[in-house]
Amino acid sequence: MDTLYKRPLRAPFRAGPVTSGDQLLLRGLALLSALLLVVTILFPLYSMLAKSFHDASGLFIGLENFQRYFSEASLYRAVSNSFVIAGMATLISLLLAFLYGYGLTRTCMPFKPLFRVVSLIPLLAPSLLPAISLVYFFGNQGVAKELLMGHSIYGPIGIVLGLVIWVFPSALMILMTSLSMTDARLYEAASVLKAGPIRTFFTVTLPGVKYGLISAAFVVFTLTLTDFGVAKVIGGQYNVLATDLFKQVIGQQNFQMGAVVGLMLLLPAILAFFVDRYARRKQVAITGARAVPYSPKPHALRDRFFLLYCSLIGCLLIAMLGMAAYASFVTFWPYDQTLSLKNYQFDMMDGGGWAAFYNSLQMALLTAVFGTLFIFLTAYVSERCHGWRPVLNLIGGLTLLPMAVPGMVLGLAYIFFFNAPDNPLNGFYGGMTIMVISTIVHYYTVSHLTAVTAIKQMDPEIEAVGASLKVPQYRTFCRVSLPLCLPAVLDISTYLFSTAMTTISAVIFLYSPDTFLASIAMLHMEGAGDIAPSAAMAMVIVLTSTSVRLLHWLLTRRLSARLQRWKGA
Repeated sequence: MDTLYKRPLRAPFRAGPVTSGDQLLLRGLALLSALLLVVTILFPLYSMLAKSFHDASGLFIGLENFQRYFSEASLYRAVSNSFVIAGMATLISLLLAFLYGYGLTRTCMPFKPLFRVVSLIPLLAPSLLPAISLVYFFGNQGVAKELLMGHSIYGPIGIVLGLVIWVFPSALMILMTSLSMTDARLYEAASVLKAGPIRTFFTVTLPGVKYGLISAAFVVFTLTLTDFGVAKVIGGQYNVLATDLFKQVIGQQNFQMGAVVGLMLLLPAILAFFVDRYARRKQVAITGARAVPYSPKPHALRDRFFLLYCSLIGCLLIAMLGMAAYASFVTFWPYDQTLSLKNYQFDMMDGGGWAAFYNSLQMALLTAVFGTLFIFLTAYVSERCHGWRPVLNLIGGLTLLPMAVPGMVLGLAYIFFFNAPDNPLNGFYGGMTIMVISTIVHYYTVSHLTAVTAIKQMDPEIEAVGASLKVPQYRTFCRVSLPLCLPAVLDISTYLFSTAMTTISAVIFLYSPDTFLASIAMLHMEGAGDIAPSAAMAMVIVLTSTSVRLLHWLLTRRLSARLQRWKGA
């Protein structure tokens, strides 16, 4: 027995016995992952950066493109307009989302699960959907245009309203996480010191969520600054950076100036990314291991107020979706209100017809399958590979970079890189492959962090036992690690599928006549004046996304029950 206690304690998994063959395999996969990430992220961004310093003939001209851009009043105005719109949308969405999140986390109001589900409605469709619904509500033939008191929905008012609806779920999820990470001891101390509700709110609640507010503010600001769909549908003549980038590239074929606009969108996004990362680390730091979870106590007046508020916001979100659904069945708005399926005859409209939807379905499936496979394997390698710190650090940095790159900027960078005549990957341009790659890269970071979290939660002793028994690590991965992480794998695949169905910005520059997507078809139909068919296509996307999320929910529940029984055994 004495010898048992004299043995040194076994180190965590990384110090455990691993065969050289396993390490060679992991290092090979790490090198391959790093190479693919460099080719699909770094090289395209460098191509865009280089293009901004050259003229149309390829000659280096330094900062001339930037000087020319800011010397034109209309282009310079797009910059100021974008920051004004993004600032207003950020302030409004933060206020609305904070109150909604407060009601879900800090009160005892009923129907919380229902309100959580309703808050996710804007994520089920492209950002064009809120703008289309606003046109039917407040446009020239809108049912409630009098509420604007003579003002036009086409312009800054419409853009701000559309963006607020679209980014509401993103702000809410961050703020709910921040509001949930609260130490109940602080409120007990405030109660002992006889602090009133208002003073407690300003001295305990707000300081506790300040980093969450900062994180949500920068995330929302980036989304609203770089969004294209809302401004394209309802912006009218009000020019912003995203629509200006589209005009420079598609309308004028001025790729050098497009690269300049792309950098103008990229720089604030990168700044916001680093501030967000800092805020998230601080939020975790202020909730220590000894923190006591906060449980709200019933308060009749407060609970009724937040029930009323959340009901109002929920009804507005449902009304936004309901208006688009109703308009998609109206024969001819506003003159013929009879319901029909005329607007669903997409083959009779401009925009690619039903083939565009099938293309979106194909791209979403390919993105979900290959994206989940690559992202999970890369996350596993980054967590289980020993040594090779430079390569693993490179992978770690590149997996976070896509979060700071707006979709339109990434798509533009792909044009410059993959469309270069001397690039051996030139054949990908214009096909389905490049759109799948672009979508995977655009939404890479969230999926990677989900996979890493699941792998870190897995007991490393399970794999250590397999290694000690000389079981190859790939077999342990397939039979043990992957099944244990299946809930996270399903989360990643569902997330990639849904975002691929609704994305516009990441593919707006990459599609061809043979690869029209449903979201792009919405854009073209709206541009051609077929706004009702555009709403109909949006509802098809919503139905598809909802069906996949319901399937994911059922599979996750069943899988979780099996895993619990397996762990209990």
